Amino acid sequence: MQLQRLNEILARFPQQRIAVLGDFFLDKYLEVSPELAEPSLETGRVAHQVMSIRRYPGAAGTVVNNLAALGAGTLHAVGAVGDDGEAFDLCQGLHKIGCSTEGLLRCPELMTPTYLKPCDQNVAGLAGEHSRYDTKNRVSTPASIVERIGHELERVLPTVDALLIMDQVDMEDCGVVTAKLRARVAELARQFPKVIFWADSRRFIRQFRNTMIKANQFEAVHRLNPAVGEEIPQDELRRLIPALRSEIGATVFVTCGDRGILVSDPDVTLVPGVKVTGPIDPTGAGDSASAGAVMSLCSGATPAEAALIANLVASTTVQQLGTTGTASPDQVRAALAVWQSQHPTGLSN
Repeated sequence: MQLQRLNEILARFPQQRIAVLGDFFLDKYLEVSPELAEPSLETGRVAHQVMSIRRYPGAAGTVVNNLAALGAGTLHAVGAVGDDGEAFDLCQGLHKIGCSTEGLLRCPELMTPTYLKPCDQNVAGLAGEHSRYDTKNRVSTPASIVERIGHELERVLPTVDALLIMDQVDMEDCGVVTAKLRARVAELARQFPKVIFWADSRRFIRQFRNTMIKANQFEAVHRLNPAVGEEIPQDELRRLIPALRSEIGATVFVTCGDRGILVSDPDVTLVPGVKVTGPIDPTGAGDSASAGAVMSLCSGATPAEAALIANLVASTTVQQLGTTGTASPDQVRAALAVWQSQHPTGLSN
């Protein structure tokens, strides 16, 4: 890809209308001052002192953050959260980046999923983070809520160019994207052939149908608990991707860490990643890659071009420490120059 072609694709980003369906979390960072820690008068336990609080839309909200940073024209959040203070903070964050929350149902029977992240205010990145506290709904999502989410999808799909599905919860049927909703999405993908359907899932990626998917290398081969540092050989992935593509019924993107992304269509192609030096924070890298790929596909990119832009976006976000990063179009252009210097021969069939 040359800069002129990238600019052609990026120029269409502000025209794109994207709906994001899935598990919207609140990322809540507590900036702690260790030197001000004091014993509680009542219990004697350490009372950590919070100096400031940062709040961001997380999980599916991270994708919305990235879509907004890339310049999407219209954004819609579709899903369900609690009717609590965390939902208020989450919706406030989505509104600030121009995302409609009309389709994000407020349900008193749910808790708003939240990642509470205490961290030392003077230590950047993962090194400064304390143990995290997660709030998730650990019972099956009521059928009535799933039905209402389906109605919201039917309302919004005629008005958008893409539906990006973020299936974040790995406990079966305890999140927004239940088995029943996946089946409904497969039907809607047939009913709306002009809309790009894209799914990303922590555990259930192979259960989607008629929907483009982004699977990591282990999900592509049914490997649930990979060892630290393990990689699936590229030759093995190349052999398996055509069958996975046939099973899903749509284009398959398989992420392979810093090796890049394998794309199924029209032929299995490796799109190399950007080699990043120095400290990185991989939080949200896959979400940013999905945002870049979907925006590119909506803007006329081929699957291989979309995978390249996904790599460029992700290489930018991982260099932003202690936060779920985003990438602007100018940063994507800069990343292309780095990619070109690293991969002068381009793609690999």
